[in-house]
Amino acid sequence: MAHFAQIDENNKVINVIVIGDSDCQDATGVEHESIGEQYCKNLFGGVWKKTSYNTYIGRHVSGGVPLRGNFAAIGYTYDPEHDVFYPPQPFPSWTISGPTWQWTAPVPKPDAGPEMNLYAWNEETKTWDFTIAMHGNVAAS
Repeated sequence: MAHFAQIDENNKVINVIVIGDSDCQDATGVEHESIGEQYCKNLFGGVWKKTSYNTYIGRHVSGGVPLRGNFAAIGYTYDPEHDVFYPPQPFPSWTISGPTWQWTAPVPKPDAGPEMNLYAWNEETKTWDFTIAMHGNVAAS
């Protein structure tokens, strides 16, 4: 199975579909991304890019070759300059960074520590606010 993401005129992912491997193969059975893209375009119109559900934070989960930074999802952005997909920006102050193609806060998140403390980003103060301490699987109040 092959996954393809439909990209709109603003490089936003508007659809992700699965097609058969045979829909990406030439007459000799060799798979080509361009054949899969054309197959999707013929069915639905628009611009399509292959994406891999095995790719996350710039790595292939099984040790293979990563494809386009992250598995595409609706609402993600396709960056044609770097040929990657990345998720929506969670806060205005956060920046995207390669090679993970994930958003990072301007201040590192505090270490959770042995108590598994949980923190939430505060965009107004640009700090991580302590929210709750976890003891094992139980929240401490």
